[in-house]
Amino acid sequence: MDGEKKISSAVINRLPRYYRYLGDLLESDITRISSKELSEKMNITASQIRQDLNNFGGFGQQGYGYNVEYLYNEIKKILGLDRVYNLIVVGGGNIGQALVNYTSFEKRGFVITAVFDVNPRLIGMSIRGVEIYDVDMMEDYVKSNKVDVAILTLPRSQAAKAASDLASWGVKGIWNFSHVDLDLPKEVVVENVHLTDSLMTLLYKINEVNNESEMNS
Repeated sequence: MDGEKKISSAVINRLPRYYRYLGDLLESDITRISSKELSEKMNITASQIRQDLNNFGGFGQQGYGYNVEYLYNEIKKILGLDRVYNLIVVGGGNIGQALVNYTSFEKRGFVITAVFDVNPRLIGMSIRGVEIYDVDMMEDYVKSNKVDVAILTLPRSQAAKAASDLASWGVKGIWNFSHVDLDLPKEVVVENVHLTDSLMTLLYKINEVNNESEMNS
């Protein structure tokens, strides 16, 4: 976005939530909604919603609100969801298999095309029609097929090398479920999903609520 102001990560992180809520509204045959009504559903202030959307042009009309289908489609374009993305999974264990079995990915345009693993018991298996290949075949596959994102579900001891290899073969997006921080070239975008970190954050918040309740009792 040369020459334009940089959009904050907080705004970008809220866009998928807008997209999800607008999709729910469409399914309920709601054609328009005000920022106030949307704020009540999403538990975000109406002014925050207007500020967020103004980063991309606004989309609303005074006295009318937002056309739900139009706004949904515009956010879809902003998120890049108006095309299909090819994904591979590196690590065919429990998490990797669960991700392949998650059918909502395909509804959003994310198609998992292959899984790679070192375990001979898994190689040759098929999950919902997606084959598990020997990891030794991964380089040829990535260089011969369009791979937008690689999903890493490997043990931390293997993740760094796999990510480095994928980057060198031209993969620009890594969705990292491995519990390790990756050091990759800046043109490779990494989104970390540290499940234990998320769980520990949840537990901290539970304890915080419990402590407040005890103090107020």
